[in-house]
Amino acid sequence: MVYFDNAATSYPKPKVVYDAIMDAMVGYGANPGRSGHKKALKASRGIFDTRVQIGKLFNIKDPMSIIFTFNCTESLNLGIKGYLRPGDHVITTSMEHNSVLRPIAFLERLGVKHTIVQGDSKGRIDPKDIEDSITPETKMIVTTHISNLTGTIMDIEAIGKVAKKHGLIYLVDGAQSSGVYNIDVEKMNIDMLAFPGHKGLLGPQGTGGLYIRSGIELVETFQGGTGSISHSLDQPDVFPDKFESGTPNAPGIIGLGTGIKYIFEKGIDNIRRKEEELTMHFIEEASRIDKIILYGPLEKGHHAPVVALNVGEADSSEISYILDEEYDIAVRPGLHCAPLAHKTIGTFEQGVVRFSFGYENTHEEIEFAIKALKEIAKEV
Repeated sequence: MVYFDNAATSYPKPKVVYDAIMDAMVGYGANPGRSGHKKALKASRGIFDTRVQIGKLFNIKDPMSIIFTFNCTESLNLGIKGYLRPGDHVITTSMEHNSVLRPIAFLERLGVKHTIVQGDSKGRIDPKDIEDSITPETKMIVTTHISNLTGTIMDIEAIGKVAKKHGLIYLVDGAQSSGVYNIDVEKMNIDMLAFPGHKGLLGPQGTGGLYIRSGIELVETFQGGTGSISHSLDQPDVFPDKFESGTPNAPGIIGLGTGIKYIFEKGIDNIRRKEEELTMHFIEEASRIDKIILYGPLEKGHHAPVVALNVGEADSSEISYILDEEYDIAVRPGLHCAPLAHKTIGTFEQGVVRFSFGYENTHEEIEFAIKALKEIAKEV
């Protein structure tokens, strides 16, 4: 199969990631942070090492301010629901994933107000529009770094400056950027960063995290065993235990750390450069095909390795089915859990076919996909 669904989950992972997961399962698959024997301690050290690797990648000074979750969705829920209170106001955008929009919609029932800043036809957000939406009740700005629909790269550094200027918390959804695009939480004034382990960071599914800047008070979403302060019935108030109840996904987290080390070895700039070259190759060739409609900025430096398209008025699911069944090309059709983004670019009824590229993809695979699209476009 030619795999162009990396925006959902990167595949395949580097072999060293699979090896690390297997070793953690078979070699020392004990419970970290609970027992004091050798295998448990080795698992604990492996988890801490992953915190250190994440800290290096995002310029996070304190590794203990990184909370492990099971995915980016859980991280966003923790950041949004853990901070906002009835009467607060939060600003977000029309280009967000439902992992941002649904928690905010849920909080509306509890008295949290929100403003959704509209993107343009290419999915771009103007930071000035965000600043103009600030009210005396505003407490938080939440935006994606890269649209999972159009691949539009948002100017999160400019938005971070707006947040800092007005004393607001800035939460960034790094689902599509982490591990491929440079993120510096200090330089970009990011107060909370949500990220998945299973996409650009090259870890397994069931891993993710949330960075929380020191001094931010969040309410934990659930309570339970942490292996610390066990004499108390109250949840520990220390990081990361406050937010990490229950047995963690130790093999997955250790595999995630190995994926990040692989990124350091290859060089994040080299990874991004290759993925951008693949993306521009695809966009340039696809734009020459009759009936193909492309969405997003379509410009290098502004368009990440996520490309949305349609073939005339054909149903996006039908095109995806043909690509899968007749060409063995994996893509994702539909609304991509981003209904407002589809309304923003005018594809809510039709959906789109999303191609998303990863480091393991090749230019030969791009050419094969272009050949397939040419043949399909002639038939529909």
